[in-house]
Amino acid sequence: MRLTRQSNYAIRTLVYCAVNEPGLSRVADIAKAYNISELFLFKLIKPLVENGLLATVRGRHGGIKLGKKAEDITLLDTIRLTEENFALAECFEDGADCPLIGECDLNGALREALGAFFDVLASYTIADLASKKRSIRDRLGLSALEAVMEPAH
Repeated sequence: MRLTRQSNYAIRTLVYCAVNEPGLSRVADIAKAYNISELFLFKLIKPLVENGLLATVRGRHGGIKLGKKAEDITLLDTIRLTEENFALAECFEDGADCPLIGECDLNGALREALGAFFDVLASYTIADLASKKRSIRDRLGLSALEAVMEPAH
């Protein structure tokens, strides 16, 4: 199983916002930090906003921020919004045409594996991933960005 780019960058966006709190994060800055297009980022942010994981603030100094506490957003919350399906094999899909459906233990084994995968994702939060705040801020260029935005004395 491999997660989509949408899941990967949705999680990264949430981490970015978490380490940038209490400030607002700009889509352009996030896109630059991760070297992705702003258009791609806008598309993946939409379901995160619609489901309350991110909040938008409009206006000249607007941006995005976490819609909930980082401790309350699990990896599973995010991945459920960004992945289309979790069909590990054909027999998971409606209308599967396998003569062994109902007699094969592969389906049960894969369902058990998927359940374990979901349990692990549910046990990690955005706060867990953002716990090394200073190091992550440095790697994302947030410390440098902050210095540029501070007025000179």
